[in-house]
Amino acid sequence: VVHDLMALSHVDNVNQNEAGQLQFQWLMRQAPTDQAGADWVAAQVKRLPLLNNTLVSEDQKATAIYVPIENKDESHRISVAIQNIIDRMQVEQGDNDDEFHITGLPVAEDTFGYQMFVQMGISAPLAALMICILMFAYFRNLKFIAAPMAVAMATCLIIMGLMIGMGFTVHIMSSMIPIFLMPIAVVDSIHIMSDFTENYAPGQDKKAVIKEVMAHLYKPMLFTSVTSSVGFFSLMLTPIPPVQVFGAFVGLGVFLAFVLTWVFVPAYVVLLKSESLANLQTTKKGSYRLKKMGTWALKHRLVLVLGALGLMVVSAWGIERIQINDNPVRWFKADHPIRVADRVLNDHFAGTYDAYLVMKHDQPMSKKQQLTQMIEGINHPQITEQWQKITQDADADHWLTMMTWAEEAGFEAQDDTPYVAVVDWLDQAISERKYFQTPEALTYIEGLQEALLGSGLVGKSNGLPEVVKTVYRELQSGESDDYRLPDSTAGVAQTLLQFQSSHRPHDLWHFVNQSMTETVVWLQLTSGDNQDMAAVMQVVDEHIKKQPLPQGVSLNWAGKTYLNSVWQQEMVAGMMMSLLSAFVVVFVMMVLLFRSVLWGLLAMLPPSITIGFIYGLIGWLGKDYDMPIAVLSSLTLGLSVDFAIHFLQRAKDLYAVHKDFGMTMRLMFEEPATAISRNAVVIAVGFTPLLLAPLVPYVTVGFFLASIMAVSALVTLLLLPASLMYLKKWVFK
Repeated sequence: VVHDLMALSHVDNVNQNEAGQLQFQWLMRQAPTDQAGADWVAAQVKRLPLLNNTLVSEDQKATAIYVPIENKDESHRISVAIQNIIDRMQVEQGDNDDEFHITGLPVAEDTFGYQMFVQMGISAPLAALMICILMFAYFRNLKFIAAPMAVAMATCLIIMGLMIGMGFTVHIMSSMIPIFLMPIAVVDSIHIMSDFTENYAPGQDKKAVIKEVMAHLYKPMLFTSVTSSVGFFSLMLTPIPPVQVFGAFVGLGVFLAFVLTWVFVPAYVVLLKSESLANLQTTKKGSYRLKKMGTWALKHRLVLVLGALGLMVVSAWGIERIQINDNPVRWFKADHPIRVADRVLNDHFAGTYDAYLVMKHDQPMSKKQQLTQMIEGINHPQITEQWQKITQDADADHWLTMMTWAEEAGFEAQDDTPYVAVVDWLDQAISERKYFQTPEALTYIEGLQEALLGSGLVGKSNGLPEVVKTVYRELQSGESDDYRLPDSTAGVAQTLLQFQSSHRPHDLWHFVNQSMTETVVWLQLTSGDNQDMAAVMQVVDEHIKKQPLPQGVSLNWAGKTYLNSVWQQEMVAGMMMSLLSAFVVVFVMMVLLFRSVLWGLLAMLPPSITIGFIYGLIGWLGKDYDMPIAVLSSLTLGLSVDFAIHFLQRAKDLYAVHKDFGMTMRLMFEEPATAISRNAVVIAVGFTPLLLAPLVPYVTVGFFLASIMAVSALVTLLLLPASLMYLKKWVFK
């Protein structure tokens, strides 16, 4: 937006000329050629509150250029173009000691989105490669592991193609869909392949073996897929469209992976030649340590149960310490140019984070009721129609049009008394509507600004009072003693009229509308954290309690820093609701699956302890509850209950055959435990490429997913056997 560009070369200097008259001159139409010229520019900026510490830093070591743009989606492209200009200029001028930094919330968010696309193109193939290597290490047969890799690739392609084909944009959240789906899509395949290698021997009928495998895996596979989908579908309950899209398509992808696995993997295995399956590595070779783990869990069951209770207490304590906070700039690592720019510029200037206080004045209802009665009394159709427009839209033009109709109707009427009363009322109302042209209104804004600056949370505020006081000073003596508000409304009106003779008269309409009924105070904050924005809002609320808003004045917030704060609050509330609702739905599904409330409670042990531990760990580590952490809740619930379903369902089936708890546990720590542990490792390792990403949310998701897999697998393989040992009289009746 060219006419709104702010730089030393594009703003006015306001002062008196030799005749004592007010004059507006370009502050720096030509760059100074000597130090004296530079010192003069610095001295002039010091006298201009709208520019001081906004365009030139207090220490005079930095100057800023503000580049307003129409669309945030263009931020990254424009920032790259500006950087190219800087690079070219530095080459032309030779090496110098100047530093250039580009930052701002639009740049941070759009650059993050761009780099997310780049990471999607890197991390998703890397995740596929890691999964492929792991599965080869497990089964030692490339043809055998080709089936789950085909399922994973097909799932990602179909879901992303469907999403884009339906018209949804690939935004920050949806760009992570392939990375989430890639490891999850192979989970069911690993169970099938582990069970198949356990039961298949060279010379056997492949079709008969795979039928037997699918017969006892279909129920746990179906329910684990449904519960995982429910976990992600629950994100659709949040009031944030990008999160809803992410949850919907990941949930759909999980179920699609189940269907593809169910119809493709068995057919593929049957089609393989017997020679291709001759060198399959069975689970028996690696189950020795798992058997020792099972024996230890049963032997030390009391320690495990007490340890789980203690862990939940410590986790609850950690959860209380969680701080809900986010800042898009901190989505980059500390050495990223945007993060460095943010740190440097906020050290020098009043702040690079914008928030706006929007104050609006409207006629009190009591006065409007007087006019309503007058209009009803004269019953004039055009005046009535105009009044209805005013009640819907308080634009000043409607008031003037209504006055014109009333004056014309009065000329034509035999008795003009009621029309004159309407005209007089409107004349007074229009005059009163220019509320923010009054010294009283500006004085109240001044007090609010002083309270904000005194809080230490706001680096600087600019508003209509600064415009008026600067012009008034130069109209009077030009000395600091006259830097104050005029004593009358006429005096304020004169300063505003004079300001409009500057080179940038449109700047006035950034602070007040033309009817003087709305005004904006621009706040510069050195932090974009939601917590700091909330603290600033609290300061305003407390000030209003002590100094109530004038009659007819309302106050609202605007700006990207404020919007991010609202987004965070909505996300936290939405995620909490989605997690609770998904938890209840999954519990009901567990009760239906096992036809028992007790079995349902056992199935909820791993997700409950895992969710508690992960969020407790977040509290203890001091990690803010932000966007990626919030999304992890649905993933934690879906994946941790998967392991529990497979363990409990297989234990129930094995006990039904052998009628012996000891034998059941020994068999459980062969193929079933091996498949569970393999899945945990595959999913955890599948997300490890995220740890190498330059974006903090990717690293966060990678680290905590590995933690989720480790905790949920350990709880399943240690605590569930111990719990079953205590409850075997009831659960195996």
